[in-house]
Amino acid sequence: MNLTSDLITGFWFWFAQAGYFSALAIALWFAPWKTLFSNRQLQHLFMGTTVALMVLWQMRAGISPGLGIHFLGVTVLTLMFGWDLAILSASAALLGTTLMGQESWNGFAVNGLCTIVIPVIASYGVLRLVEARFPPNFFVYLFLCAFLGAGFATLCGGLSMGFLLWISDVYTGTKIHHEYIQYLPLIMFPEGLLNGIIMTGMMVFYPGWIRTFDAKKYIDEQ
Repeated sequence: MNLTSDLITGFWFWFAQAGYFSALAIALWFAPWKTLFSNRQLQHLFMGTTVALMVLWQMRAGISPGLGIHFLGVTVLTLMFGWDLAILSASAALLGTTLMGQESWNGFAVNGLCTIVIPVIASYGVLRLVEARFPPNFFVYLFLCAFLGAGFATLCGGLSMGFLLWISDVYTGTKIHHEYIQYLPLIMFPEGLLNGIIMTGMMVFYPGWIRTFDAKKYIDEQ
């Protein structure tokens, strides 16, 4: 989901500004800065995933401006770092993408809200729900949090972008459905698969990279 033109204006433009920058401020406040500054491995992971996300976001498809689709990848960030650092890492990637001319500055907050904040909240919500309702299990965490969580995050982000474009009278509901909404299920599965594959590799070989995954609880105690 991306907004490459200055399409949304007026009330909904300022609504997106308030929503995104409020979430960014909260993430900056709650981020574990002491841990980040003292842990070189976490610093390298944070910078590495930010650059990788910038590269991933270069691959996109779409017909009309604002109705483009690309992989999000924010579910992996949320599970690796937690919601706060995930928002900061993805925001840095969005900033880099915008500096490269792939996105417009006027659409920065709209993109941030729909492709970062809402998907991160959706991913984190799935994680907390799974932790509350299911016993610790490697495959439950992988399938529900990584695979289904990523698909759900994509759906939430896509619907939010479609809603903003519709409520702002940028496009008709029919156009948004035909060029965008009906293709969301097609990206939800590969998004889930991509996040699932990445998380599987880290859970098996580098569980220490994932802040929300306790190998002793999910593997050793089974």
